[in-house]
Amino acid sequence: MAKKVHHEEHADETWLIPYADMLTLLLALFIVLFASSQIDQKKLDQMAAAFGVAFSGPSVFDRDSAVETIREEGNQHQYQNPPGMIDPELAANLAYNRETDELLNVKRQMDAYIVSNGLETHLSTELSEEGLTIRITETALFSSGSATLNEDSRHLAVQIAEMIIPITQPVTISGHTDNLPINTRDFPSNWELSTSRAVNFMRLILTVGSENQEEPLSPQRFRAIGYGEYHPIATNDTFEGRAANRRVEVLIMRNHTR
Repeated sequence: MAKKVHHEEHADETWLIPYADMLTLLLALFIVLFASSQIDQKKLDQMAAAFGVAFSGPSVFDRDSAVETIREEGNQHQYQNPPGMIDPELAANLAYNRETDELLNVKRQMDAYIVSNGLETHLSTELSEEGLTIRITETALFSSGSATLNEDSRHLAVQIAEMIIPITQPVTISGHTDNLPINTRDFPSNWELSTSRAVNFMRLILTVGSENQEEPLSPQRFRAIGYGEYHPIATNDTFEGRAANRRVEVLIMRNHTR
């Protein structure tokens, strides 16, 4: 009589392989989350690269993809990103764009003032990478060869001061002349004339900006420079060109660059 062979049945253990893989992935996820919470971008990049190699494929924490995602979200919520949580380059661009909007608002105010007062031939504005420039011709502020401000200059100083008070950017006021030499008792050269004009107009802006203000304009934000004839914006070979070069410029300088 043949013996019966009994086969011992074993439980199916094939599920252990995907289960172990899942645990490994979860461990990797928690390690990366912990590392990123320390806000150490260098370590995060190194760890992301290591996991990318370990799992034989592009890292799910690929930096370029993350930056692109943040950039898209930043276009919709560019002023709500918490500091330190986005790429430094993106943060700088957001700050630059926010400041550009601020300076554009000042430019619109100034342009409206120019048009409403018929001052198109005396004043102009220009927004650049350096900041917002308000360009004022000599005749709007001074008599020829003089650094004494005329009566109408106060109205302009008040307008500029009101626009500068709410913002924080530093301000540079520069004086410029044409290339015709001057040699008087007060001004031996165009250096002295341009410098005196810049200082006098700066002092007027600070004076009117401090009147009836809870937070007066801080002189620490301002500086005055005299360039003489050495920064022309037009040719000095014509009457019109020399008239354009005789000017005072108020530059509201950017706090942020890109």
